[in-house]
Amino acid sequence: MATPRTFISYLRVSTARQGRSGLGIEAQQAAIGAFLRPGDHLLTPPYVEVESGRKEDRPELAKALARCRATGATLLIAKLDRLARDAHFLLGLQKSGVEFIACDLPNANRLTIGILAMVAEEEARAISARTKAALAAAKARGKVLGGVRPGQRVLTAEDSKRGAEAGVAVRQRNADHAAHRVLPRIEALRAEGGTLASIAASLAAEGIPTPRGGAGWTATAVRRVLLRVGTGAA
Repeated sequence: MATPRTFISYLRVSTARQGRSGLGIEAQQAAIGAFLRPGDHLLTPPYVEVESGRKEDRPELAKALARCRATGATLLIAKLDRLARDAHFLLGLQKSGVEFIACDLPNANRLTIGILAMVAEEEARAISARTKAALAAAKARGKVLGGVRPGQRVLTAEDSKRGAEAGVAVRQRNADHAAHRVLPRIEALRAEGGTLASIAASLAAEGIPTPRGGAGWTATAVRRVLLRVGTGAA
């Protein structure tokens, strides 16, 4: 009989819309479920990142790696192919000291991931070189690049408004992260017939933080999570 393994899952979707719909997350969870063997232990909650693949800041990945180091668990990723050109991500895994498995590339490990990172860096260098060459060719044709152009628009009150809206979007994204992290556990408790109040008590007893980072789970807090991800209240 194979030795049971302990995992912590890391899921990532590229847009807030995709994250709220659960489409990308559900597919990744299905891949992880299919990968697990009987007796394997998947710690909850999963770590869900709703981020653009171009962003280097991955706070949920950092949390997942920290928990893996604390528990000795292996990081489990549903798909590495979408991230295989992200050198920052790959090198972060290699240097983290945490073992990981990608369901779609199970033979990759902390040793081979360095090779993938080198390929990613070379591809990024090639893209940069092609971009510079294209800009140089455009400049040679007389096209004005950069600088202050005649008639250039200055910042307006509308720009300030857009900046404020961007701040709201960031807070919305963070709230999405928190809701999706705890959703699988809430859904499991609902499937067992739990009420909003009993689910809140279970989450508090398990030490799972609320979306605001506290420990004071209430029926109202559980309802807000369900409404945020569009699954409805219990």
